[in-house]
Amino acid sequence: MVTREKILLFHLLSLALAGVLISTTWADDRLVNTSHLEMFVDELLDMPKVLGFDVLNGVPTSKSLKIGMFHKKWKFHRDLPPTPVFAYGTSNKTATVPGPTIETLHGIHTHITWRNHLPPKHILPWDPTIPTAVPKKRGIPTVVHLHGGIDKPESDGNANSWFTAGFKEKGPTWTKKKYLYHNIQHPGNLWYHDHAMGLTRVNLLAGLIGAYIIRQPDIEAPLRLPYGDEFDRPLIVFDRSFRTDGSIYMDPTGNNPSIHPQWQPEYFGDAIIVNGKAWPYMKVRRRKYRFRIINASNARFFNFSFTNGLEFIHVAADSAYLEKPVMVNAFLLAPSEIADVVVDFSRSKSDSAILVNNAPYPYPSGDPVNESNGKVMKFVINKHPEGDTWRVPKTLVKYPSADSSSASLTRYIAMFEYTSDIDEPTHLYLNGKSYEEPATEMPKVGTSEVWNVINLTEDNHPLHIHLGLFVVLDQTELVNVDEFKDCMSKINDAVKCHISKYARGRKIEVPAHEKGWKNVYKMTPGCVTKILVRFALIHSNASYPFDASAEPGYVYHCHILDHEDNVMMRPLKFIK
Repeated sequence: MVTREKILLFHLLSLALAGVLISTTWADDRLVNTSHLEMFVDELLDMPKVLGFDVLNGVPTSKSLKIGMFHKKWKFHRDLPPTPVFAYGTSNKTATVPGPTIETLHGIHTHITWRNHLPPKHILPWDPTIPTAVPKKRGIPTVVHLHGGIDKPESDGNANSWFTAGFKEKGPTWTKKKYLYHNIQHPGNLWYHDHAMGLTRVNLLAGLIGAYIIRQPDIEAPLRLPYGDEFDRPLIVFDRSFRTDGSIYMDPTGNNPSIHPQWQPEYFGDAIIVNGKAWPYMKVRRRKYRFRIINASNARFFNFSFTNGLEFIHVAADSAYLEKPVMVNAFLLAPSEIADVVVDFSRSKSDSAILVNNAPYPYPSGDPVNESNGKVMKFVINKHPEGDTWRVPKTLVKYPSADSSSASLTRYIAMFEYTSDIDEPTHLYLNGKSYEEPATEMPKVGTSEVWNVINLTEDNHPLHIHLGLFVVLDQTELVNVDEFKDCMSKINDAVKCHISKYARGRKIEVPAHEKGWKNVYKMTPGCVTKILVRFALIHSNASYPFDASAEPGYVYHCHILDHEDNVMMRPLKFIK
């Protein structure tokens, strides 16, 4: 630890001398009391749409886009001053928080040049004592990851492929300006967001998020679900706190300030934002609507339900359709998870419905929600019934089964949290290794593997695997968890610590709407979660039509952004 501390101290002093640290004006912490803000006064925004394809003579063709990151002001609430943000858009004028919804077609390539127009200094405090992208001069490092995308390594948004404004400085794994998104996977919901090393949590807090949809009419149109019209809406949900001047508040003091001056293990805000507005309202008709709900929070889980008892009909999870629709009254959505649901407002016995949340924070053993963060948005329902041509079919999309007997390898992935002398978290690792250590997970392209993910922490960690999709096979509580954790802390080997002796507690049922193909799943504390990961296209079992073994490779990580940044993330390298 002495070597680590010396390195961090030298790093911090170097940055201070280089003048890239944030100015010390964060002491003005006059916060907005969110209980004084009136809810449901701003109408839900429909984010601007950008098509990722052209049509020539009636035939869809590939398209090149230029999407920038801009510093501007954004109005989150009628009674809040405009907030400085970082926003995605085709221009500063059209940039929004969240950014535009990019709509693409299956099999039609989309090329995007992501342009960094951000200022020299960040609008939020950030902590260079954790592994962080640091330019030699000035500028804010950014790089875009298409979450759920199946694309070449050089277009995946590697954390060290960052660049500053005008591409003046570039990270060690930067390769090119223009990214290629193949859109070869089956139709589904993705989202794009910043992924710069050590800055993901602050760049997303500043506003660098947006929805991305792959459509495939020949498969989706026969389903007769709400599709591509006013009844088919992405909902991007996240939480923020604000100062009285409208700026985003992020605690500038770390939980271990002598080790990490700023880093905190989780960020939570009291204002719940949907499509860029705090607690918005939406006028709806008495018919079916489809909502593609993305949890874009840093750390907040949402357990959604309606106050009037309306149900959610799940038709897809993350980037893949379910085999059959699943109806529930409430569901839990972790950071970065996507729930694709249909809500039939014709079944409402009232003329309004409030979407609420009761997930503790941190999840699962944190504080209960309050009046502010327990409400999400309001639906104002037209009194008059009407005809509805959309329906929910009995079957959706069937994929080849996830057969664990076909797995080429079984791995154990352990989640660790480390604490200081005052028992406060200092950092988190996967398999007890830092991100910089060489890759130990090196799957063969086109194969499937079984991963046993062992959560030895008290938090629920949403695990995200780049490129690969997976099915959750089972989740089992550990018995005598302290004894097993003690062994793992010493030798960090699940087999030598006799995992089979401890993984024989209660089985936790996987919710029916999460039994399909996922790219994120909630790893319950004190449990072993067994997943079958497929490193091939799930609809055909075909291998990828590009070289997935190329540099800079991929990663897998916890999607609580504060954990990912410090550094619950590992490299994922493929072999041919």
